[in-house]
Amino acid sequence: MITFPNCKINLGLHILARRNDGFHDLETVFFPIPFEDVLEVERSNESTSLTLTGLEVEGKVENNLCMKAYALLKSRYDLPLVDMRLHKQIPSGAGLGGGSSNAAFTLKLLNEKFNLNLSQNHLVDLASEIGSDCSFFILNRPCVGTGKGHLLEPIELPQLHGLCALLVMPGIHISSAWAFQQVKPRQPVKSIEEIISMPIANWQQQLTNDFEQPIFETYPALKEIKEQLYKGGARYASLSGSGSAMYGLFDQLPSLAFPPAYMVKTFVLNHMES
Repeated sequence: MITFPNCKINLGLHILARRNDGFHDLETVFFPIPFEDVLEVERSNESTSLTLTGLEVEGKVENNLCMKAYALLKSRYDLPLVDMRLHKQIPSGAGLGGGSSNAAFTLKLLNEKFNLNLSQNHLVDLASEIGSDCSFFILNRPCVGTGKGHLLEPIELPQLHGLCALLVMPGIHISSAWAFQQVKPRQPVKSIEEIISMPIANWQQQLTNDFEQPIFETYPALKEIKEQLYKGGARYASLSGSGSAMYGLFDQLPSLAFPPAYMVKTFVLNHMES
């Protein structure tokens, strides 16, 4: 059985406070986009394994989030041994949630393939045990995310329908742990949910990602990408998550030139919601 784990962008991101558990309270809007990895699961007669192809994934295979998702379900339900194959196309360290998506889609695929009959709410709870934004990919629709990013409220964003998105990935790997260390928590004047309800013309000045300032200081090439997106006519442009992916929202896609080493993807926002 095959599935296609997609990624997300963040529309705004505020770091509100450091929690007693070492994580941070935040607010953001998660928006799914159809840029996908490929995940296949089959029964195994020998042992549970994960084969990785495509883009390089750091770390040991046994620590991969797909394996953690399988182990979590296996600890609670009667699962057989499986062979998993993951073809990576979403770069790591880009703020797109590719690893979290892989974990969430592993849970959904195992649930379907082996008839576990787990509800969506149950899968959301399980996903939250794996990672802060894994739960989002169970719902996989635009959501306001609060808490650690695991408290989700679906949202409608009709003002985005028909716009085009240009996603630029410069191949810089940014550690989320490092990025959080660079940000001083703050309480914003307006919530992201309030700002996101405004016309897009207001977003450039009001919809912010708190990671941008420190990350742009360390990686000035990302600031240059954002400036280029605005020069190309973007109605809004931003870093996604803790980066390094940058995106711009346009009425019509511009003709912009980026270095050959950059990965560039385009989407129509009507088709981004799952």
